[in-house]
Amino acid sequence: MYRVACMPGDGIGPEIVAEGRKVLDAAGEKFGFDIEWTDYEIGAERYLKTGELITEDELKELSKFKSIYFGSIGDDRVKPGILEKGILLAIRFYFDQYVNLRPIKLLPGVSTPLADKGPEEIDFVVVRENTEDFYVGIGARAKAGKQRDELEVMRNLYNVRFGIDVETDADELAYQIGVLSRKGSERVMEYAFDLAGTRDKKLTSVDKANVLTEVYGLWREVFEETKKRYPDVTTEYNFVDAITMWFVKNPEWFDVVVTPNMFGDIITDLGAMIQGGLGLAPGGNINPKGTSMFEPIHGSAPKYKGKNVANPLATVWAGSLLLDHIGEKEAAAAVITSISHSIEKGAVTKDMGGFMKTSDIGDWIAKDILKG
Repeated sequence: MYRVACMPGDGIGPEIVAEGRKVLDAAGEKFGFDIEWTDYEIGAERYLKTGELITEDELKELSKFKSIYFGSIGDDRVKPGILEKGILLAIRFYFDQYVNLRPIKLLPGVSTPLADKGPEEIDFVVVRENTEDFYVGIGARAKAGKQRDELEVMRNLYNVRFGIDVETDADELAYQIGVLSRKGSERVMEYAFDLAGTRDKKLTSVDKANVLTEVYGLWREVFEETKKRYPDVTTEYNFVDAITMWFVKNPEWFDVVVTPNMFGDIITDLGAMIQGGLGLAPGGNINPKGTSMFEPIHGSAPKYKGKNVANPLATVWAGSLLLDHIGEKEAAAAVITSISHSIEKGAVTKDMGGFMKTSDIGDWIAKDILKG
């Protein structure tokens, strides 16, 4: 018996999570385990009614679970960033989910915008550091008026750094600080090295150490030190601008990629496109020794809410990541196999050229798992 917290969230979240639960329950029936689901109605509706995002008591309660199954966040009635920071990022930081795991895998029958590339060429994993870098929230803006003193400090710093007098041509300045720690870098790299050891034993590190020398210089230094403990893993470096080119030109070159937070945010969206789109892009926010969360990386798509047309495959795939995380690896693999079967048989939603409804997809994949 596995206890899993379920947070459907906003928009299409409840619909796609319902299908994911069907599939995971079927996998449990097939492979001899049960999932006890505990639902949490945390999201836009509650925020609009009560002003609550996620409470300290709820976070403490969620710490009793090894896994959270998450749908989507976001609502047109709420200013962008409020729900995302107040719920999604709050969970990631509270549970120190320092690994963002993103498989980039093209399944048979799925179209990719890359010419002459197929499933054999597109099959790698991005390990994104998930709690540091420019997401630590250290920054400010200042402008003339009430913030004139803060603005003056920023102007002086700017003048000292660049030798440019901005007194007359800048009445507003902003800054954002990226922070990496040795410990934070090392632990996500260790996770990536361990993962590479189970695959093709090749790890690519992403940085921009040629320009942002301090923050990403530390990242590269830690990578150099860490790789000495993994002599069987081949390593290389790519600057972030270069890796976007190589993802497109030669995706077959990559096996496991480890990246700082901001760069990972960017390149995994590129990865999603080359594997067939956001409807096929799952993600895991992982603390190997604590509470982890699994979700599709797409948004809440409010305009499709309640229409039973949303593609649930990314959410089902995220469920496979959840199963793998709790140790049910055979069941996890079976979910991916059945997703692939559904695509090959044309059992897909309209966005993938099919005619099936959201609820049909969950039914189809669950039946395929049970008969497999």
